[in-house]
Amino acid sequence: MMNKKTVIVGASENQSRYAYKAAVMLDEYGVDFVPVGIRPGAVLGRPICALADRPTIEHVHTITLYINPKNQREWYDYFFQLHPKRVIFNPGTENAELEEALEEQGIDVVQGCTLVMLRSHQF
Repeated sequence: MMNKKTVIVGASENQSRYAYKAAVMLDEYGVDFVPVGIRPGAVLGRPICALADRPTIEHVHTITLYINPKNQREWYDYFFQLHPKRVIFNPGTENAELEEALEEQGIDVVQGCTLVMLRSHQF
């Protein structure tokens, strides 16, 4: 699989969370990922970057969202600063306002599940 550096927004070290499961599966498929979240911690030995710090991340292909729409608004500018080629809105994160703004910037928008996309080779 072509490496599609992926930023996991809403990353968590809680193994029952889908963001954690996505990290595991991205790793399993050889996809480079950067966990970014609200709470400190680590995922598979990678420190979770503080979302509040708006970390600079180069060569981002995909942002996969695991934060609900009401918590996305304050991060819109940050998402754009990462210059992703696409943003995946996992179930429960769909946001028509952000999706439209991304599309206006030529960024692909996908409403889907990162886990299913990986398993079905649609990632």
